[in-house]
Amino acid sequence: MSASRPDFSAAHQILRDAVERRILPGVSALVLRDGQVIDQVCMGKADLESGEDLRPDHLHRAFSNTKLVTSTLALMLHDAGCFGLDDPVKQWIPELGKVRVLRKGADRIDDTVPLEKDITIRHLLSHQSGLSHGVFDPGTTIYKAYHASGARLPNTTLAELMSILGGLPLLFQPGEGWEYSMATDVLARLAEIHTGQRFDEALRTRLFDPLGMKDTRHVVSAEQAPRLAAIYRGANDAQPNLPGLTRADNIPWPGAHLQPVARIGGVSGLVTTQADVAALLNGLMSGRLLKPATLDEMTRDQVPPDRSIQFFHTGAFPEIGFGLGGAVNRGPSRLQPNTPVGEFQWGGVAGTHWTISRETGIALVLMTQRWMGFWNPFWFAYKQAAYAALAGGR
Repeated sequence: MSASRPDFSAAHQILRDAVERRILPGVSALVLRDGQVIDQVCMGKADLESGEDLRPDHLHRAFSNTKLVTSTLALMLHDAGCFGLDDPVKQWIPELGKVRVLRKGADRIDDTVPLEKDITIRHLLSHQSGLSHGVFDPGTTIYKAYHASGARLPNTTLAELMSILGGLPLLFQPGEGWEYSMATDVLARLAEIHTGQRFDEALRTRLFDPLGMKDTRHVVSAEQAPRLAAIYRGANDAQPNLPGLTRADNIPWPGAHLQPVARIGGVSGLVTTQADVAALLNGLMSGRLLKPATLDEMTRDQVPPDRSIQFFHTGAFPEIGFGLGGAVNRGPSRLQPNTPVGEFQWGGVAGTHWTISRETGIALVLMTQRWMGFWNPFWFAYKQAAYAALAGGR
């Protein structure tokens, strides 16, 4: 007797409820097993004002899902012999060999101590470099400094950004903490240095074209522009389950993704489609992109057991570590009790998410455009129901 097919109706209903309650404008989701689609759903609107239905081929602002792309290219360059994971980044970006470290508890940006150890490639990939992001900790000394320095602005090149970051202190000595950061922009600059190409061109020739990721780019073409889904903001960023959506065309800045800017970001900046994200995940899981040992290292928890990922407004998540480009699940957590141990996953601030479970061969892709959709409750509710369906049918 053959096993029953998984029933994803409960998972679909969670997404449908989010759309009907105006938590999400529209959403599409994909479940892959061993590279094959076993469930696909798409509902809601790409544009609430015009009434255009969301389709799987709509383009979405990836925000931090850009980091997986950048990290993958960096590891491909590692496999090509360009650098070792434990090489100091100052070999190629000397500005980062001269930084100082913010004294613990400092309320002035110039209250620093000397650097005791070099930032390595591994530190950058695992967000243990001491760099910050200037996004999730408003009001802090380092947040104010990142914004005052122009590190967050799109009018500087990656090369120029290295000088800015070199003038800002680290939050901690490299390897002595975890902080989500702009380290992935440093990886993008390393890619430029080692390929001799601008970052977007290196991505296109070395990753996107080989995988057939024809819709993933920083700036959409005139032909693609009509497929760019509208982005919306929730009624209250701090209350993600509060219904209400307001169109937010100027996020992250006016004309973003429609007009070129100097910054070709590695931490953020790509637009992509469901199919292209699935192609990248399949490329990773199949072993097509990275050597087996490198893929093992990418999906291995790099954070010591006594530390974990954390955010300023949420505190630590002891059950979740971080690999080289994404979070690694250590066990059942308060966010989701049935996540497979070893699951490798992350999301973008507008709600695009991906997961890989190498042990089970399962990958999930979810696409939506709702500001502050990263780790929004809808995502964990959907994922829990999807994993429950997978456990109930084969």
